[in-house]
Amino acid sequence: MRTRIIVRSFEQVLQILRDNGFDVRDIPGVAGQVVVGKYGAAAVLARNPKYSAKTAEDELHPVTWITPPGWVLRGKISRLVDHGNQKLFETPTARIAATADALKSIHRFSEELREAIGEPSLYNESLGTVSNSYMYDRVKGREPEPATAPDGH
Repeated sequence: MRTRIIVRSFEQVLQILRDNGFDVRDIPGVAGQVVVGKYGAAAVLARNPKYSAKTAEDELHPVTWITPPGWVLRGKISRLVDHGNQKLFETPTARIAATADALKSIHRFSEELREAIGEPSLYNESLGTVSNSYMYDRVKGREPEPATAPDGH
């Protein structure tokens, strides 16, 4: 059975977030974008410019993610990067190891945010925090040698 997607207006989503204890702030100088935060995590949301009553049938949503959920590190929303043996929170100016408590907070924040927006909860994301990128096995000099033909060419 297909999951029904709840369509809420951008204003309805912001009000639901405020009612549920999220910190909702407009981004100065950027029209239509807001930073939402809770539990030490944050994300940037905006109105979807492609959304209209006609596109609602195509399952487009009135709210779009500008920055996916991440841990707030030195005032910036970090990206979670999986380096194989360790997960790190990274911003352009900082990099720290991800703790279990921080990962749980991001996961909880993401689930509550998706519910407020009206997006379905995906199975793989409901299992735990999903990294923004995976950088393991990308060590310089570890690339395999190009294969040569048996005749030496």
